[in-house]
Amino acid sequence: MDDLANTRVNADRIQNVENCFGSSGQPLRAVGRVLVGEGVLTKMCRKKSKPRQVFLFNDILVYGNILIQKKKYIKQHIIPLEKVCLENIEDTSDLSHGWVIRTPTKSFVVYAASKKEKQQWMTHINTCINELLKKTGKHPSKEHAAVWVPDADAGKCMVCKETKFTLLNRRHHCRKCGCVVCGNCSQHKFMLPVQSSKPLRVCDTCYNTLSMGKGDFADMDLLPKKPALNQSNSKLLASSKGDSSRDDTTDDSDDDEEDAPDAVAEPAELKEEKWIFQPTFYSNEDPAKETRDKEKSATLPKEKGDESIAQTQEKMDAIKITTERRVKDED
Repeated sequence: MDDLANTRVNADRIQNVENCFGSSGQPLRAVGRVLVGEGVLTKMCRKKSKPRQVFLFNDILVYGNILIQKKKYIKQHIIPLEKVCLENIEDTSDLSHGWVIRTPTKSFVVYAASKKEKQQWMTHINTCINELLKKTGKHPSKEHAAVWVPDADAGKCMVCKETKFTLLNRRHHCRKCGCVVCGNCSQHKFMLPVQSSKPLRVCDTCYNTLSMGKGDFADMDLLPKKPALNQSNSKLLASSKGDSSRDDTTDDSDDDEEDAPDAVAEPAELKEEKWIFQPTFYSNEDPAKETRDKEKSATLPKEKGDESIAQTQEKMDAIKITTERRVKDED
């Protein structure tokens, strides 16, 4: 991958990614940065699964909402790879080819279109992580944010197991364990420095455990029971009553563009069609290939139709001059 870092083709690819995000995105060009691969993955959001354009670099993972495939993306998210940890999810009858992307500030589940694509993504991401940690001498993060339970997967509060969610009884997410809880069971906030510089909403169970100084949650039996990550059914892809409260949208803004008043709606065809293009990976590319191809094409004889407009005009002018001379000689 390092061989691609200073090539023109890599610079052009990164520039193209920047152009697709436009002014809403951050600059992505950096010394030694290589675009390793790109493609569409389905991200499991709070309310439903949604397609996301993903770009894998040798030091960061970038993803965003798709407006126009390969042309326009919004809501850019940048994740440093040194903080990423991948966790496999076993296939079920409803959902397959998924894995968890864990980071200290946010963790979420993504799905590929096939087993082959899943293997490609996980292999390339893990390779980039390992090479980056080796190069920088840093150690992988030990603490990661919890994966949020989807709204539709909890009809009742997962702490008291009594409160049913309605338009009045809204859902809340505990920032420590990721469970869906009611307002009465999540009235406390606690400092989680890895996730935010401000106190975050936590459920009563996590608050009591954190207050006792048991940040490592040694007694896991005390925590609310979460459904397994690979537990999947039609509910996960359906909307539900009593959606999460507004304070939940701040931590998961890319999942809630339909709730924001100034947001741009995703095209309907992207909501229905998950898999649009197969992923492309460049890590095995020969950086000198493009140069060799150009040199080779320059030495090859020109095929008919390959001449430039200027060359064609030159030939026409030469024929015109020759014809005029012949006519003059005949006179």
